[in-house]
Order: sequence, then C-alpha cells, then structure tokens
Amino acid sequence: MDERAYGRTKLGDGVCPPWVLRDYAVLADGERGAVVDPEGRIVWLCAPRWHSDAVFSALIGGGGCYGVEPGDRWHVWGGYYEDGTLIRVSRWVTADSVIECRDALAMPATADRLVLLRRMRVEKGETRLRVTLDARPGFGAGRLRDPRLADDVWTADAEGLRLRLLGAHTAAWDPESGLRGEFRLRKGEQHDLVLELSERERTDRLEPEELWAATEDAWRRTVPDCSELAAPRDARHAYAVLRGLTSSSGGMVAAATTSLPERADTGRNYDYRFAWIRDQCYAGLAVATHGPHDLLDTAVRFTAERILADGKGLHPAYTVDGRPVPDERRLRLRGYPGGDDRTGNQAADQFQLDAFGEALQLFAAAAHHDRLTPEAEQAVMVAVDAAEDNWRRPDASLWELDDRWWTQSRLSMVAGLREVGRVLPGETGKRCTDLADAVYTETRRRCLRQDGRWRRAADDDGPDAALLRPLARGCPPAGDPSNAITRRFIEDRLAEDGYLYRFVHPGIPLGEAEGAFLLCGFTMALASDHLGDRAGALRWFERTRAACGPSGLFAEEYDVRQRQLRGNLPQAFVHALLLECAVRLNDASTRPR
Repeated sequence: MDERAYGRTKLGDGVCPPWVLRDYAVLADGERGAVVDPEGRIVWLCAPRWHSDAVFSALIGGGGCYGVEPGDRWHVWGGYYEDGTLIRVSRWVTADSVIECRDALAMPATADRLVLLRRMRVEKGETRLRVTLDARPGFGAGRLRDPRLADDVWTADAEGLRLRLLGAHTAAWDPESGLRGEFRLRKGEQHDLVLELSERERTDRLEPEELWAATEDAWRRTVPDCSELAAPRDARHAYAVLRGLTSSSGGMVAAATTSLPERADTGRNYDYRFAWIRDQCYAGLAVATHGPHDLLDTAVRFTAERILADGKGLHPAYTVDGRPVPDERRLRLRGYPGGDDRTGNQAADQFQLDAFGEALQLFAAAAHHDRLTPEAEQAVMVAVDAAEDNWRRPDASLWELDDRWWTQSRLSMVAGLREVGRVLPGETGKRCTDLADAVYTETRRRCLRQDGRWRRAADDDGPDAALLRPLARGCPPAGDPSNAITRRFIEDRLAEDGYLYRFVHPGIPLGEAEGAFLLCGFTMALASDHLGDRAGALRWFERTRAACGPSGLFAEEYDVRQRQLRGNLPQAFVHALLLECAVRLNDASTRPR
C-alpha cells in the first residue's frame, strides 16, 4: 500500500487528514486510548471505555477531533514519551519559536470517567496556538448538546456523556464545527487544557496541577526499573504500553484502534479493542520473566475468571470487563486510506485450543513466583479438563484461520501441561504430565515428518512461524533434533531482509501478501536463544526492534520495502515479546531459562 503523509494538506474546515501510521502516538490510561497525530490533534478516542463508541473518530474517516497546534503552518514536528510513561510531549519548531505540548490521559483512571490533560509551553520566542474541539459521539453521528460556559469551564451533553473543558474560556462555540479559539504564549509561559468525559455530572474542580501530579506518580509506581535489561529504554517503554492497555478489570486490549488495514484494499482490517486470552497470556508470561509485577497478577486474574466462567466454552476474546465481544458490523465511514471500517470481531466465536495451553503456561509462571491464587489453581483444573476433552478437535489456532489439526496448538498445549506438571504436586501434576505425553505422542505421529521437521498442520507441510512459539517454550525439549531442523526451514522459507513472515500465501511472494509479522521476529529471537544461538537471537531482536515509528510504538505488521507500519496500533503482544526478549537476552542476566 502506498501511503503519503497528508498532514499539510487542507481538506476543509473541521477535517483532520490522515498521516502514515508510524507518525501517530498513543495515550492510554488502562480504560481507553487516544491517538495523537503530529499536528497535535486527538483523532481517535472511545469513551468511556475501549469498546465504547468513538467520540473522536477522524482516524477512520468519521467526525470529531481535538486539536492544539501552532498557528504558524511553517513548522516541523517531533516528540517523545517521558521515560517509563505514556505521557507524550509533542514538539514544534517554527521560524522563530519552539513549542512543546505535554499530553496524557490522567491516572489513576476509572471506567466511567476520562480526563485528558494538555499543557502547552513555549521554550523559545512567542507563538499563537489554535484550539479546536469537535466532539462527535457515536463514531461521528452525534453532536454535543446545550454547550455553555460558566466559571471558565465549558460544559455540554452528548449520548450519555457529560463533557467539561477547562482552559478555553476565550474560545467560541460554533454549532457546525464545535469549539474554536486561539491564545498567545511567550517564552516560559504555559497554558493548561483539561478535558473530562464522564457518565455522570460532576461538580468537583478540575485542578491541572493535582491531576498532573497524580498521573506522574501513578506511572512512577506502576512501571518497574528496566535498566539492567538489554535495550532498557525500549523495554521500559514496552512495559508502559502494556500497562496503558490493561484495564482495572484485568483485561488487556490487543490494540487501541479498529479498522487500520494490514494491507490496502484487501479487507484485512479488524477491531482489536478487546482482550484476547492468548495475548493476555503472552503479556503475563513476558512480565513474569522480569519479576512478579502487577501486570502478572492482572493477567492471571482475568484469565482465571474467564476460564472459571466459561470452562470448555472459553472464547478467544472478551471485552476488558469480561463480557462477550459484539458481532461485527460496518460503520459506513470513509475509513483509513486503504481500509474500511468495522466494529466487533468474528474471531471471538472461534475455538482456539492454544489459548488453554498458553493459560496453563501463565499459571505455571505465576506459581514459580508464588503468585498462583486459589481461583487460578481452580482454573488450572478446568483448563486441564478442557484440554483432555478437546485436544483432538480441529481449531483455528494462533492465526485464526480455518479449523484444522494445527501443530502449534497441540505443542503449546503440551508445553502448558508440562509446566503445570512441574509446579503442582501429587495427582494433579501427574495427570498433567500423563496427558502431555499422550498429546505429544499423537502430535508427533501425525505432524512430524520422517526428515525430522514439524509440519504446519497434520495435512499441511508448509512453513509456519507459529511453530516457533512452543519451540521457544521448550516443546519439544531443547535437545530434540526437530527444533533446529524446523527453525532452519522457517528461516529459509519465511525470512527476508532480516524480518520474518507468518506463512506462505500460495502464488504470492513474501512482502506482497502481507507485511512482516513482528511477533514472529521476536519469537524467532527467543527460539534461537533457547537453542543456544545467542548471536542469531540478538540479530533477530535488533532487526525486529527497528520496525517501530518515531514514537517507539509497534503495530502488528511491518512493510519492509516501504518501512511502514501496518495494522492496529499499538499491538500489545509485539510489545510483550520485546520485553521478554530484553530480559532473556540480557548478557548479565542470571535468571533461569
């Protein structure tokens, strides 16, 4: 897909034109996320929660955005995240001034109320800044009602939400385009804007200093020090991303957005504003390699609750508060260039056997840290029952394709059963070990070729990077010759220019069917390290780590030729695997493998 940055193109008043995905930044507080473009406009925000309708949906061609930008259009832009946070600082340089805009979703957050903080400061010269606020609830279909200004605070109502805005008392409200205004700042001066969207009317004062202090403290307390790891800044940023995507309910969204295309005009654009059990386990396992941090506990809690509630009927995905994912529907918006628009996700109704295997691996990791709760221990038994009853059943597996006898699903299940067998004593441990042996024996019979290479599925000899996942987790054991044979085959067939693709699309060259899959690159690094190839592991880690935008965020896929991000942003499991690689590949680490 050819992408161009339209950020300097005027498409008409009230329109926020699209940029290439690598140029966006994301704010998040655990309950929802906001996408910020380089011009300082919030072009995506769902309220009050991740899976709610968008209030600002310009990113996918809907109505509504919230902008703070220099009045002088002759400027260049940049920005950065403050270390260990999702506090974003946008920086603009004009001909005679330097301006910074510090943005954050306030923390600690609640599910029924969001507060978006914006602080502008002039570092050099003086400037004129423009403010626009055009909230359009319902993905652009609604309008704010009854806007009014009192005591320097604008208030309005919209679709079950109550809006308050502090700091724009000199602006004017236009029925068609919303709030518009501007103000001037000299060197050293700063100005605060505080936007609140709440499900109920609130009368407490909006105090910028208190809100900023609480937000800074929350990030300081929740993100651990990663200075001892490989790529420490990136590792800490990855942890901050995972924290920002994880709700107080325990669920972690796969990404903050919907409908951003994996490839132009192919129909592959999906809603990722939900919590995938598999992704949640990936994140929990990555965190567990570093220490028993809070995100390990939340992953264990959410996964256990879902397994106990649904048992053998476990869904692949839920809303972050554990409810069913809504049916997929079209929004009839213009869509991000090359994509269309949709909400909901049909994959939530699939059967994915590997989700049980990943959950068992997560619970075993929690047990190693003495963090396995009684509820999680009960969930272990339910998951083992589900494995025993369903491991012969075809499933959709990691890539959520058609139901088949996928090798990766069975090997992931074996890895989980064996890990649980090691940490749980007595009959439970023996039962898990015996079941793992039975599944492994049958999987070898059906899926291992005579030359020692693992098939993709019982009926498919092709290469599949999904096989690296159980291999990196010790299944088969490290000394098994099939590991090196399979890894070499995947690298020979699916690697290009140091990046790794998922599988071969018949008749379509690598890179033309889809982008390189960043989860696979990091998993190759882990698998290589597990097999003793430290140099190869570091090469894979560093090459894959380079596939981010200026903000340091990763999407699901990477267009190697155009050096562009593809798919929804930021992709949680990519950041999780980066964090795990940073721990595993740290030369000074003495942690057991």
